[in-house]
Amino acid sequence: MQDTRAMINELLVEIFNRILTIEGEALKKEGIKLSMSEVHVLEAIDNLAEPSMSNISQKLGITAGSLSVSINTLFQKGFVRRYHDQEDRRKVLIALEQKASEVLSVHEVFHKQMIEAIFQDLRIEEDEVLVQSLRKVAEYFKNYPIES
Repeated sequence: MQDTRAMINELLVEIFNRILTIEGEALKKEGIKLSMSEVHVLEAIDNLAEPSMSNISQKLGITAGSLSVSINTLFQKGFVRRYHDQEDRRKVLIALEQKASEVLSVHEVFHKQMIEAIFQDLRIEEDEVLVQSLRKVAEYFKNYPIES
């Protein structure tokens, strides 16, 4: 059993690191000079109905301080802007600039190509056990407690 646990750990780490590396290289080829964590902050902002600092940090599973550093960097690079909520002036919301939308388009194309390649090479749609296992792993990590 311990060998299985070690193997799963090694595979998860290898997959995660490899995807980040390939993703970073694909964006770099397109002339995008952002870190993957910065791109993922942009993606979180884009996917939230109310992109407040607390909602973004919660979605990403990072501290407000870490997010603040990323937002400051993205602001200085011209990818985001800050504004106050009309109903609650204390709440700071984050919006994407056009540059960010362009980055996210490239990022989305990368993900579509990656998924297409996986389906083409692995026939995942035929492997119900693998799909269910991946769902369980994703759900586990979605609910993994992160201390802030």
